[in-house]
Amino acid sequence: MHYEYKTRSTCARAIRFDIEGNTVRNITFEGGCNGNLKAISKLLEGATVEMIEEKLRGNTCGGRPTSCADQLAIAVGLAYREMKGE
Repeated sequence: MHYEYKTRSTCARAIRFDIEGNTVRNITFEGGCNGNLKAISKLLEGATVEMIEEKLRGNTCGGRPTSCADQLAIAVGLAYREMKGE
């Protein structure tokens, strides 16, 4: 399933990824810190939803209550639950 998530309170405007079962692939960010977000995408290629949520949920950026990484964790969790019909 291909998924697009519109971010909130971050420099990145959107996150796109594919989710197969509980595995996340092809993560891309629109906007944001290009080099850092490309690195995050490469490091998380093939990671599970659970791992992404565990490692990245709650991460903040500067004085913001969230970050691009936190938004990714939120997005994959929502997509996974949607896919499961929850």
